[in-house]
Amino acid sequence: MISSRTADFRLTLIHPCVGRRSGMTKYIRTWKMEPLPPAMLAAFTPDDVELRFYDDRLETIPFDEPTDLVAISVETYTAKRAYQIASEYRVRGVPVVMGGFHATLCAAEVAEYCDSLVIGEAEELFPALIEDYRQGRPKAVYQSDTRPSHLGFSPDRSIFVGKRYLPISLVEFSRGCKFVCDFCAIQSAYDASHRCRPVENVIEEVKRIKKRGRMIFFIDDNLTSNMDAAKQLMRQLIPLKIRWVSQCDISVAYDQEALELMKRSGCQGVLVGFESLDRSTLKAMNKGFNMMQGGPVEAIANFQHHGLRLYGTFIFGNDHDTEATFRETLHFAVDHGLFIAAFNHITPFPGTPLYQRLEQEGRLLYSRWWLDDAYRYGEVPFRPKNIEPAELARLCIETRKAFYSWKGISQRILHPVNHRDPWMLVNYLAINLMHQFDVSNRDGLPLGNEDWEGHLIKTDKQLYVA
Repeated sequence: MISSRTADFRLTLIHPCVGRRSGMTKYIRTWKMEPLPPAMLAAFTPDDVELRFYDDRLETIPFDEPTDLVAISVETYTAKRAYQIASEYRVRGVPVVMGGFHATLCAAEVAEYCDSLVIGEAEELFPALIEDYRQGRPKAVYQSDTRPSHLGFSPDRSIFVGKRYLPISLVEFSRGCKFVCDFCAIQSAYDASHRCRPVENVIEEVKRIKKRGRMIFFIDDNLTSNMDAAKQLMRQLIPLKIRWVSQCDISVAYDQEALELMKRSGCQGVLVGFESLDRSTLKAMNKGFNMMQGGPVEAIANFQHHGLRLYGTFIFGNDHDTEATFRETLHFAVDHGLFIAAFNHITPFPGTPLYQRLEQEGRLLYSRWWLDDAYRYGEVPFRPKNIEPAELARLCIETRKAFYSWKGISQRILHPVNHRDPWMLVNYLAINLMHQFDVSNRDGLPLGNEDWEGHLIKTDKQLYVA
């Protein structure tokens, strides 16, 4: 996408893919959602800057196209590919700025591969950064020491025109989460804080983008972390008659008013991180609150009683997990009619208490798994206590296959909440079949582009000192 702006300064936004196998032409369908980070950067960009956006998952990046600055938002899984892309531009003399979660959590590393580094949230930094580059006086580091004073920006979705994303619209209401789960990079990046956008701002955005038959996904890490604000949002969503989904913690299942507002405002289902059915495991990961008031069984019953479907996530490889843990979790997910579910091994992300603990115990198999050429997506990058790493990865895949098998799909479709609404029944079948196809398609994926023949270019000066 190239903007219609006429200007003397050209900015190129890039969304890197996680990885690509040699000769890979079609990308993983379930990973083709609209990326909000570049759309947010586009919204912060002054109107007199010519703007281009390329999504590495969908198209070939034209590295030789003239541009004055490249901006890349980096996540841990996309770091290696981001560094490859940055090197392609830097070898051509084009400066690159990087930000995002990984840049905040691994600032010293990311600084090696860019000309300027953004640490923290970019709302109040990016316009000044652009102006510094226009004036030829860029700084090495732009750091936000506080949360933005106003989360009032709406993303510039014009950059998505002509690109084939999944038919679901993403909206951000809040950032962060009040909980301190030890495996979660979100709480590390935001220091367990949570902030909401003005409700009226979100409502106006929803009005602009809503389309008949299209779902809206509130991408908040925990929509109900601030329950009062979430209820205010839901009350104002009711007249809009939309269908929406989001992510929340288990406590909302015990708030009758919240459940009723969710249903009335068009909520079709929520992602809930159950993570484990074992009380000691949940306690070890600082998620013992999952066992509150009857735990997952009671919570699921409450959600489903209000017609709310569940995307349950489970993580394996914890110190109390054995092979039997997989069977018990699979039976639980099927018997309770989960709409969809994720069965993944726990991953130690940098900057989290989990990563630090495993590093101190000498259980990491890679010093930085996200950059190691030998690492593949779906591989276990640490040494579990009771299961071999390769066996843990295999059991995750086998559990997914069983859950998304024809037998698993047909068993779960019998639950009233999954077939009561004809529109959601069609979605149930489409989404489950998509997951059935992708159940192991992503496993073994190399991080970065396997066909890339360039050389990583590192900065010749130290941009950031921790």
